[in-house]
Amino acid sequence: MIEQIISRRLQIPLHQVQGTVCLLREGATIPFISRYRKEATGSLDELQVGAIKEQLDRLTELEARRQTVLTTIEGQGRLTPELRRRIAECWDAVELEDIYLPYKPKRRTRATVARERGLEPLAEIILAQQSRNVVQQARRFVSAEVPTPEEALAGACDIVAERISEDERARNTLRRTFAREGIVHSKLVKGKETEGAKYADYFDAETPLRSISSHRFLAMRRGEEEGILKIAVDVDAEHCIESLRRLFVRPGSATREWMEAAVADAFKRLIRPSIETEQLAAAKEKADDEAIRVFAENLRQLLLSSPLGQKRVVAIDPGFRTGCKVVALDAQGNLLHNTTVYPHPPQGRAAEAAETLKSLAARHKAEAFAIGDGTAGRETEQLVRGLGLDGVEVFMVSEDGASVYSASAAAREEFPDYDVTVRGAVSIGRRLIDPLSELVKIDPKSIGVGQYQHSVDPAKLKARLRTVVESCVNRVGVNINTASKHILTYISGLGPVLAQNIVAYRAANGEFKSRRALLKVPRLGAKAFEQAAGFLRVVGGANPLDNSAVHPESYHIAGRMAADAGVNPNTMQRALQDLESRGLLQAQRTAGRTVTANDTVLQALRRKRAATLARDFLQQMHALGMTAAEVETLLRETETSEKE
Repeated sequence: MIEQIISRRLQIPLHQVQGTVCLLREGATIPFISRYRKEATGSLDELQVGAIKEQLDRLTELEARRQTVLTTIEGQGRLTPELRRRIAECWDAVELEDIYLPYKPKRRTRATVARERGLEPLAEIILAQQSRNVVQQARRFVSAEVPTPEEALAGACDIVAERISEDERARNTLRRTFAREGIVHSKLVKGKETEGAKYADYFDAETPLRSISSHRFLAMRRGEEEGILKIAVDVDAEHCIESLRRLFVRPGSATREWMEAAVADAFKRLIRPSIETEQLAAAKEKADDEAIRVFAENLRQLLLSSPLGQKRVVAIDPGFRTGCKVVALDAQGNLLHNTTVYPHPPQGRAAEAAETLKSLAARHKAEAFAIGDGTAGRETEQLVRGLGLDGVEVFMVSEDGASVYSASAAAREEFPDYDVTVRGAVSIGRRLIDPLSELVKIDPKSIGVGQYQHSVDPAKLKARLRTVVESCVNRVGVNINTASKHILTYISGLGPVLAQNIVAYRAANGEFKSRRALLKVPRLGAKAFEQAAGFLRVVGGANPLDNSAVHPESYHIAGRMAADAGVNPNTMQRALQDLESRGLLQAQRTAGRTVTANDTVLQALRRKRAATLARDFLQQMHALGMTAAEVETLLRETETSEKE
């Protein structure tokens, strides 16, 4: 049943949904399913598998809620066969709560008090709308607790109002009205004008609920959370009350006076606050989803940005008063040296700083400078570009999150003997070398690629961003012999414990020679290996497929394909490595191997090839007994002939 609902909601064929759900329930991860189980899913992509998982989680949660509802109502002895059927067939969370509302345990209400005073029969008389002597009937309910007929009628109307507020038809009618006609209205809290100046645009703002933008609603909510604004949903109250009258007050009703009073009270005191809260919560969820979607996409683009690669880098965390923190990193991002220079005011020791930077770049054969884009970033960039270092590139790098990393447990573990300023500079340099490997160490919320990240649902944001990081890491794959435990954590099938175990095993036993060697890692069993192996790379291993995206379970297929094509996999791998070492192929994170766009490299290759061809040609001409002058004449005549 769940699979059918998912298929209908996502417009994905049922058999594809069934195959995906089966894999998800077996513990398979989204990256693994989308890459290595295409035959089971009908080649669904990562986004589609993720959507199926989201729906599966929601419906599984709803199923648990249904069981709670059934158990509660059954415990009250009020679960009829018809009610059980309705609940069993309900797959909408809002509808389920509407069904449950009359049976839901309540706090003590005015209607509860009225029932305790024995006024429920009087409420039934009013609801029947047939008795024309209601006041006379009410006298029968006068008691010590209910001293007058008027108080008896008031209590009975409280019961009627609660009945109306729990009616599904009433709630759905007003729910549609709010969704269609509701106006989100933000107002300034009295006396907060100065404190809330940044929310001036929302001091008295109105926007239709159905069309309010994500950023606008989240800004209003933030203002409300800070005590600056109050938010409400305005509707035409009289129109809503009239809609309820048509539902509950019969033509020619003998108790119209009391029914209309109960209807108005139900709307104002019970239904309106409830539906308003519900609609604001739905708007918040919609705004959260949009903000999280934008955040996630920005994060994905940042994580998959092209790395500089394994280059020697001098990284600078700029500053004015406290100076610029400078570190030298090797091609693997290891810290070689650190110092501080003071080129900017108030010290203004620019010449000294320039000399230090030149010396550092020369000593460590730097191939690039990475400069943080924060305070004094542009001034520092001008200084570095003015050094006149040939062949050394200069890059501005985002500092967002660097301070968070520098004070984190991960940074303290990596650099226990250095302060936060040095760690921050190292992070800037490593981001240039390999953004993905460095950024996975930082809470995604601190990277600076989203708005209102502190206003959206934290659990939903965390889950979505982790999914994005996992997707990026597994899309790229990692070198098992150089990867940190931080990036290994995000590999499909692993996690913090297995990631730490892999690093510890590698430290104790040396590099992994093959993917199969992973099975020797403590607690890494067959299931984890199945999920993770395809995303882990062994560079320089005996089997070239260990350095590819081919899963070990498919090695025999790859072998047969190579044999059919007459290609030795080892030869192919060596050829690719040779082309990469010569700079003709580049391994790019998002595009695989591509031909280099470096014109210098291509021109050099062209000249080398031309020289080889020219030498061969001249040897052949000389073998024919032709002189250099005759060869020159022949070439001119041939060129003229070709043009004609």
